[in-house]
Amino acid sequence: MKQVTLREIANKLNISITTVSKALKDYPDVSPKTKSLVKELASTLNYKPNAFAVNLRTRESKTIGLIIPVIVHHFFSNVIKGIVAQAEKKGYLVIILQSNESYELEKKQIDLLMNQRVDGIIISLANGTIEYKHLTDVIKANTPLVMFDKIAKIVNCSKVIIDDRKAAYDATQHLIDIGCRRIAHFRGSLLPQNSIDRFLGYRKALDDNGIKYDPSLVYICECDDNSFEEGKENARLLMQEHNDVDGIFINTDLVAIGAISEFNDAGIKIPEDIAIVGFSNWFMSSIISPTLSTIDQPGVKMGKAAFKQLYKEIKLKKRNKPVEYQQIVLKTKLIQRDSTKL
Repeated sequence: MKQVTLREIANKLNISITTVSKALKDYPDVSPKTKSLVKELASTLNYKPNAFAVNLRTRESKTIGLIIPVIVHHFFSNVIKGIVAQAEKKGYLVIILQSNESYELEKKQIDLLMNQRVDGIIISLANGTIEYKHLTDVIKANTPLVMFDKIAKIVNCSKVIIDDRKAAYDATQHLIDIGCRRIAHFRGSLLPQNSIDRFLGYRKALDDNGIKYDPSLVYICECDDNSFEEGKENARLLMQEHNDVDGIFINTDLVAIGAISEFNDAGIKIPEDIAIVGFSNWFMSSIISPTLSTIDQPGVKMGKAAFKQLYKEIKLKKRNKPVEYQQIVLKTKLIQRDSTKL
């Protein structure tokens, strides 16, 4: 269907293109009668503004890019809700891409978004991201970039995070406070900063309470999209290798739910035989039996904060104002449920 132009409207009404444009924008120097005629004809002809031309004129695409590792994930779905809710208020569309924890795919998606001339990018890094040139190139191109959750400390941009070390410390300390002394950790991949920080928080809690760290009690979960099965597998390994463990701090709730399922099948009583704390407060954590104690990670708030910071930087860039990068740290809290109620 051929798109109607301002010229066609102007020709039909025998007025200038400038007058048509001003009438559609309600300029005060155009008479009410002319405005009415122009708007009525534009509606009849189903006129739509040329978005590309508008973008060139305003230097805004009114779109932002969002790259996340996994879409079908409770935490990231909450982040999306927060970002989209704030973006809609400001008239922005959000292009959502899934890196599937792949560094190579993440680089291609950054290129795609830059070619689409998005006004800014929000990203949580893939587990496989090992270099950051594709991200520093975004910053060099003067495109606002905000990282959240899985970040790179050496990339100079704004970030929205939680204090993963403190949250992990609190989770491990809770296990210690209820009497656990042989505490395992099911951690995430070796690369992401949040996985590293949660591991360090776990270790510090042990050290501060005089509990010797045992590296054989740390089990790695590599893949978010199959983490339920990894939870089951690591639980099986733990039962075979360490039948004296009385507590586990687990990197994500989905892994923890897999572990609980395996322990239930094996007749291991939770929390009497083994107490468990998860991370993120996924909705299933309050449904599984026993219900899962966990760290509440504020996904919606994180999404809202990430967009608000990006929007601020977009506006500063448009006015050629300097940007001061921010590190926004959101609070977490421990939610105690049946998996640690002795």
